[in-house]
Amino acid sequence: MFESLVSLVKKGRITKKTRIVREVVREVVGFSPYERRTMELLRISKDKKALKFLKKRIGQHVRAKRKRDEIQRVLIEMRKHHK
Repeated sequence: MFESLVSLVKKGRITKKTRIVREVVREVVGFSPYERRTMELLRISKDKKALKFLKKRIGQHVRAKRKRDEIQRVLIEMRKHHK
């Protein structure tokens, strides 16, 4: 009984291993074309347009918002890295 509760609590969590693997894949493969277009929209402060574009590509509002926030964090990190 308790094993099922533990697995329920862990569901959806990103482990250290998964995070590292995703970072390596992102570093090697880069961004998809729709993510690059979103970056361009965010660079010119078109946040709402970027969200609408992502929503059309991804299909869900919540996931589009999450993706937009992720790409904004990447852009901030890139700016810090280049300075």
